Amino acid sequence: MGKDKIRKFKENEEFKCLIQPRMDEVMHKDHPLKGRWGAEIFGNSHPIILELGCGKGEYTIALAERFPQNNYIGVDIKGARLWKGAKYATGHSLPNVAFLRTRIDFIDSLFGPSEVSEIWLTFSDPQPKKPNKRLSSPIFLERYSHFLRPDGIIHLKTDSQLLHESTLEVIREGGHTLLEADNDIYGSGLVEREPLLSIQTFYEQMFLSEGKAITYAKWKLNPSHIPGDSHKIVPAAGRGEN
Repeated sequence: MGKDKIRKFKENEEFKCLIQPRMDEVMHKDHPLKGRWGAEIFGNSHPIILELGCGKGEYTIALAERFPQNNYIGVDIKGARLWKGAKYATGHSLPNVAFLRTRIDFIDSLFGPSEVSEIWLTFSDPQPKKPNKRLSSPIFLERYSHFLRPDGIIHLKTDSQLLHESTLEVIREGGHTLLEADNDIYGSGLVEREPLLSIQTFYEQMFLSEGKAITYAKWKLNPSHIPGDSHKIVPAAGRGEN
């Protein structure tokens, strides 16, 4: 491990906005913060919105700055990436931002029933050969159903046509409620009508420079059509332990 990464990991331990549960705190058991994020972390009862696979937290930070009436939590396993978002949130004294370092496989050990209002999946790994590892697969949707409000919304923003189309198929087959679907948010003008979509991360800017279309889907879960076992561990790929 390089010196810079060691430095970042040490700083991570000092950021109050960064929660780093141990494996034994979340594997097959509930974390003490489950159901208590509003009271313990944010000190209020405002809506909680997650970004899963947040990387450096660019989208989480941008949403928090634009919508201070909501609480935002960026989730990722890579501590060196989370360092950037946590450092920015700390340096800018953002009270409505937190970061959570954990595998998304354990996400329902960390949030209680109806504790989360929305979920963002921004430029997730499309997993072309391992569909069960997609963060919009039925296995993960079942996990989200344990803590997402009944009227909660899931957003998917991606450059991957494969991930976009496969997610729409999951929505159709699961009987979920599709609220919006667009295979080119800039070409259609949707990005101009939906301020939430105008936020551009480093990767989105890179994909746009390569001429790739950015897609978007928004839907609500149908609890009666959620299959599977959320406690089956299907590691979300592209997430190492650093």
